Amino acid sequence: MGRVIAIANQKGGVGKTTTAINLSASLASSGKKVLAIDMDPQGNMSSGLGVDKNEVEKTIYELIIGKCKIEECICKEPIENLSVDVLPSSIDLSAAEIELIGVDNKEYILRDEVEKIKDNYDFIIIDCPPALSMLTINAMTTSDSVIVPIQCEYYALEGLSQLIHTIELVKERLNKKLVMEGVVFTMYDARTNLSLQVVENVKDNLNQNIYKTIIPRNVRLAEAPSYGMPINLYDPKSKGTESYLLLAEEVINKGEE
Repeated sequence: MGRVIAIANQKGGVGKTTTAINLSASLASSGKKVLAIDMDPQGNMSSGLGVDKNEVEKTIYELIIGKCKIEECICKEPIENLSVDVLPSSIDLSAAEIELIGVDNKEYILRDEVEKIKDNYDFIIIDCPPALSMLTINAMTTSDSVIVPIQCEYYALEGLSQLIHTIELVKERLNKKLVMEGVVFTMYDARTNLSLQVVENVKDNLNQNIYKTIIPRNVRLAEAPSYGMPINLYDPKSKGTESYLLLAEEVINKGEE
């Protein structure tokens, strides 16, 4: 039975998609079969995992508006020898919100489709859009848990309480099993006191699980997506690769507890 994890934060630029891409790839290189679902209309997770967005005919947009079945839109292992399948996104997805007005049970469209293929995977990782929208709600009703990436910067906690409130609302009203899996710090710069202060501040103020692994600010990590690769294939020896493999290990162990 696949574990479904949403990667969410309504703030943009916090390393959300980077985490979704590299956690998926690191779980795969730990021997897990992974499906990466791109719920962000920008489609960066799709291209970062080797999918050519211009070549794809059926995406999550067609799935959400009922034009195709989930099996038809999954791209099987776009990167050779990496057991990550991708359900790609497209810019059309930004219009899906409007098209879903008046649709019954629109919060559960993705969940009902994912149920059909869930058993084929160990992990399903969903990259949410940077907004608390109907797309994010769909991701959360489908998921078992949510991982929240937080950038090590001054405004890190801003918006976080709103996100936690949303997760709690979804749990209360739409998905009883949803849990906040934890917070992962990204873009950590060891040279600044600020990064350290942010980490300490969040630990003091947040009654949540915080992953031990902290993702560093890393040039190679920033370059990898433009080559359509996750970091562990682009530069296997980089600090970014090491960090995401450690994070994947923590995520796997957490599920086994």
